[in-house]
Amino acid sequence: MKSRAAVLYGTREPFVVEEIDLDGPGPGEVLVEMAAGGICHSDWHVVDGLIPKKFPIILGHEGSARVLEVGEGVKLVKAGDPVILSWIPDCGHCHYCASGKANLCDGRQPYADGTLGNDVIRFHKDGRRIRHFNGVSSFSQYAVVPERGCIAIDPRVPLDRAALIGCAVSTGVGAVIFTVKAEPGSTIAVFGAGGVGLNAIQGGALVNASRVIAVDVNQHKLDLAREFGATDVINASETDPVAAILDLTGGIGVDYAIEAVGRADTIRQAFESVCKGGTAVAVGIAAKEALISIPPQHLVYGERRLVGSFYGSTRPRADFARFVDLYLAGRLKLDQLVTREWRLDEINEAFAAMNAGEVARGIINQFG
Repeated sequence: MKSRAAVLYGTREPFVVEEIDLDGPGPGEVLVEMAAGGICHSDWHVVDGLIPKKFPIILGHEGSARVLEVGEGVKLVKAGDPVILSWIPDCGHCHYCASGKANLCDGRQPYADGTLGNDVIRFHKDGRRIRHFNGVSSFSQYAVVPERGCIAIDPRVPLDRAALIGCAVSTGVGAVIFTVKAEPGSTIAVFGAGGVGLNAIQGGALVNASRVIAVDVNQHKLDLAREFGATDVINASETDPVAAILDLTGGIGVDYAIEAVGRADTIRQAFESVCKGGTAVAVGIAAKEALISIPPQHLVYGERRLVGSFYGSTRPRADFARFVDLYLAGRLKLDQLVTREWRLDEINEAFAAMNAGEVARGIINQFG
């Protein structure tokens, strides 16, 4: 079948929106029609080379869709199901899946290599194979995805909003409620108020944190942060954020600091802003060669912790439904996250707006 898709042919090149060919689903695979694809920095990191991939490739890892057809042996979804697509299609039986850490599943590696496993690739054009992205490729009108990457959801949730659960919500909210398990009344600082950071901020609101401090260099994003539950905002282009956080907390520091930027210097700032016994969490994707320098005595004398959070420690098959329930209960803000919507052929404009800091989250929701 034919599909319109935004194809990336190399680093630092624009997306090319064109018609491609798509094979039908094989065993354990699902053909979906995309409803929405989120515009995320992780996709851009493939464009700028921070995340190396093979080309050509169809990006998009945050997506929602409707199932059109299932391959042999598929049991988890059926034709017509609305689904959120997970970019970690956990295998369900490796050491990490068995121990409740599906976000660290060993079985995701084939998808990270741009295939659907066993060197299977369903996208192609003029005899040339076009790689998948993390088993999702939400910048294509139609896609074949692994069965375990399809999470059926309550049909009452608008699919163009549900897409955000596939990455930004799970990564940001999850870091607060799953990775560190923040307690009611705790204090939280969030470095970076983009799509993931705003969700970490609303994660703080969801756990009834007593203080949620947003840190960014973009005043527009800081204004948005207040809408998602920030009690205080710090413009790091105007003041030292660590000193400001210590001042706001009476010199103690916060219980938890979430770094959603992906920079070595802001990870250190997050670590320096936590109190004794506090935890700093690295969420943003830093450059592969980046190194963090922190005073070891802070770890020992103050029992401060520096930990990582991948996909918000979320178990997609179990936790996506929890996020859906929170949205339906009016407690999780998805509608407010979507700043702007684009057509697929406007994808280069969408990423330009993201890089300019103009949006909380942008989505592609018109593919035809």
